Amino acid sequence: MNLSTTRRGFAPAVAVASIALVLAACGSGDPVTSGNDPIETSEPTETSANGGGTTTPPPEDGPAELSGTIKVDGSSTVFPLTSVAAELFRQEHPDVRIPVGESGTGGGFEKFCVGETAISDASRPIDPEEAKICKKNDVTYDEFSIANDGITVVVNPAVDFVSCITTDELQKIWDKGSEVDSWNDVNPDWPDEEISLYGPGTDSGTFDFFTEAINGEEGISRTDYQSSENDNVIVQGVSGDENAMGYFGYSYYAENQDSLKALEVDGGEGCVAPAPETVQGGEYSPLGRQLFIYPSQAELQKPEVQAFVEFYIQNIDSVVEKAGFIPLNEQQKQELEQKFQQLTSG
Repeated sequence: MNLSTTRRGFAPAVAVASIALVLAACGSGDPVTSGNDPIETSEPTETSANGGGTTTPPPEDGPAELSGTIKVDGSSTVFPLTSVAAELFRQEHPDVRIPVGESGTGGGFEKFCVGETAISDASRPIDPEEAKICKKNDVTYDEFSIANDGITVVVNPAVDFVSCITTDELQKIWDKGSEVDSWNDVNPDWPDEEISLYGPGTDSGTFDFFTEAINGEEGISRTDYQSSENDNVIVQGVSGDENAMGYFGYSYYAENQDSLKALEVDGGEGCVAPAPETVQGGEYSPLGRQLFIYPSQAELQKPEVQAFVEFYIQNIDSVVEKAGFIPLNEQQKQELEQKFQQLTSG
């Protein structure tokens, strides 16, 4: 993902104000790491377990300066979005440090629901068991949908004998107990060549969503494939293996189209390619989905956390464009605006 620091005319962030519109956020020239390591930014002045902060006493004729640490972890799919938001926010507030991890949606909720992070990135809604753990630990939260996504089934460009795959064929490949070893095992018209599989690990929200949509139950999947919580590892695996198939969020395909081939998916109403318009319109079914952030209500009482979430939401279109994601449709934008207005007016 391109995480350059070029500004695109973003509105200045307001420290604690409460006006809702649409998302963005910031960071400056600090290094960004891959894998499960968080983005590292400047050193905080004070921190708490969730990433507390301070406000520097203002000059006599100016507002207080924000400082502190806002810890974020969760979905590797949402990681580029929040990284861009953090990068841009810190152009306005360089004393706020925002480390962003990518331990997967499930891994992120494990940390969030025990109070280790201020915001959890998620590529699926929080599930009942996770919500129960949050409740047990008195962690309350708000859910904001920030972008759309289409889980994209990709193959190596050398796989030139298939351009569309049915959901039944996907289930035959990926279901628990699958005995598919070659392309010919899936479809007799395809060559008798070994199929290599790459996909997300079990802490991934993409794994949860895909297995429920394709295999009929969340978490049910064959296990004999190359797994990683880092989508870039899956990209590298598929692009480097002539008989490979994998799946991940659309933005990772869009960023690597020269080395990957996306398959159209037939969910029963014909072949549909993953694309912004088919995802936004609901035609890319059953693999279209929304992406989320979950800020802790307690953390939102801190000025730097509320300012960041506000900035993210107010500039959502610009952040999504910069990160290469699929924006919300108009109805979804209105719902986001209303939810944030309710939060900030409460």
